[in-house]
Amino acid sequence: MAEQLKKEFEYYLEHQDELVKQYNGKFIVMKDCQIRGAYDSDIEAVEKASKEFELGTFLVQKCEPGTESYTETYHSRVAFV
Repeated sequence: MAEQLKKEFEYYLEHQDELVKQYNGKFIVMKDCQIRGAYDSDIEAVEKASKEFELGTFLVQKCEPGTESYTETYHSRVAFV
């Protein structure tokens, strides 16, 4: 992850509770540790943000409480011996 995007994600984590109060369920666009837009879908967020900012310079994050919006769990039947 590029250093700037890492900073954007860290900003999200630090401010998640207050962001959820305002943007719960929306896909937010973050650039320079500021919210630049809130959209109903990730596709809409990327389309709108990419008209204003270069791809790779902003972060799109689903704004929800907890860790569900930024973690994934993978299940496998493979066993290691």
